[in-house]
Order: sequence, then C-alpha cells, then structure tokens
Amino acid sequence: MARKTSRWDAAETLETKEDIAAYLDAVLEDGDPDLLKAALGDIARAKGMTEIAQAAGLGRANLYKALSPDGNPEFATVARVLKALGLRLSVAA
Repeated sequence: MARKTSRWDAAETLETKEDIAAYLDAVLEDGDPDLLKAALGDIARAKGMTEIAQAAGLGRANLYKALSPDGNPEFATVARVLKALGLRLSVAA
C-alpha cells in the first residue's frame, strides 16, 4: 500500500508571535542567509504577504521577489519586514 504524503508548509504552523520567534531563533542559530530569507518568506505568507508588504512600506511584488529563492534582500528590507511583524533582532553571547 502506497503512503500518501503532502508537502509540509511552515507558514501553516506559525500562528503566534512566540511560534514565529522560536522559528526565527532556530533559523538564525544555523547562520544560513538563504534559510533566513526562506523563513521570512514563510512568516510573511503566514501573516499575509500583502499586509506585511504594506506595513514594511514595500510593494507586494517586491517583497515576493526579495524573499524568493532567487532574491537577494538588502538588510534594510529584512529589518523593515521584521519591524512590520512586530519583531526585532537581538544578540546574545
């Protein structure tokens, strides 16, 4: 009997700020910028790409492009998206 599987989408599991913070914390621990870009895309989709783009002062298409696998968002874009999400980066020793 063949098993049925479905693609897992992180955006479907990110419901609270705590969920989002834990997800980003794990991603930042890895240190891979492509993983961070993908995670921000997951979070923006979970919260609504249009709403996040507006809150960040970006066009929706520009945000999709920046967070796409081929995108290369500037740090300013990352900072604006985090602010739009009500989050901030912090550093710990």
